[in-house]
Amino acid sequence: MELSRDFYGEVVRPLVTDVPHSAALIGPGSEVLAFDTERSTDHDWGPRVVLFVTAGLVREVREAVARSLPPAFGGYPTVFGGRHGVEVAEPGQWFAHRLGFDPRRGPATLDWLSAPWQRLAEVTRGEVFHDGLGSLEESRAALRWYPTDLWRYVLAGQWRRLAQEEAFPGRCGEVGDDLGSAVVTARLARDVMRLALLMRRRYPPYTKWLGSGFARLSGAAELGDALSRAMAARDWRERERHLSRAYERVAALHNRLGLTEPLDPSVRGFHSRPFQVLDARRFADALTASITDPAVAALPPLGSVDQFADSADLLTDPGRCRAMTRAVLGV
Repeated sequence: MELSRDFYGEVVRPLVTDVPHSAALIGPGSEVLAFDTERSTDHDWGPRVVLFVTAGLVREVREAVARSLPPAFGGYPTVFGGRHGVEVAEPGQWFAHRLGFDPRRGPATLDWLSAPWQRLAEVTRGEVFHDGLGSLEESRAALRWYPTDLWRYVLAGQWRRLAQEEAFPGRCGEVGDDLGSAVVTARLARDVMRLALLMRRRYPPYTKWLGSGFARLSGAAELGDALSRAMAARDWRERERHLSRAYERVAALHNRLGLTEPLDPSVRGFHSRPFQVLDARRFADALTASITDPAVAALPPLGSVDQFADSADLLTDPGRCRAMTRAVLGV
């Protein structure tokens, strides 16, 4: 980020002094979410800027920048991965390419629920170096977090994912399927991590950075410890014990949010079977019941695209995400 900030100030801005523009480092890239390390520099890495101009100036500015960039800056090449690090675009088209819609028009329900969390994180994190067009920061602010009823809806979808499998680590283990028990535990751990991030108003990053994003949550050390112990456990009873700790912590966090009336955060028996569960559906139902917008309340109980789809080829294609969300949710 520092390299790109200096690159804009010392190299790019002097090239477009007379052109109304905005400039930022947002979009794809580990550096946008502050997850880059030395390893990140081994390919497609160098000083980058997304330069926003009006539609009629895109081609002219793009050509002028390409002609004038130095071969290197700050010890790194300005051309990497076969292209230079200055992307020139019109704001609405850039957002539509990344998300499938232009947030300057005000995100609608389809926009919110079809936008993958990774993409929302990429356009709301990073840094704006200059906003001469006067709309970039406003667009990012519009996407900073879900409207309250949609937040309730998405949280309910995440609780339902837990409810659907919380008894399975024990059930698999009981029949001698320890591998199956461990696999389900891993799925539940991922969903708890995503739930904790959503509760703290953080878009969960995609798989590579999920653990890193979760670890940066303040106050998440004990929850992380419980999940780590559940993952390392050698039998289903030990997994269940540590998962129960994790469930009770996120249940307590739910109560602190005040989105519903307080719910009992204690685990309990699963019907007459010898398994301990939170009965996470209680939290999903309470959140759904607290939604006041009739249109949101009427949505199928499936959540956002990240909660009912898990294909990278889908989640990296805004058009497919919108088509899938429209078909599944009817919005």
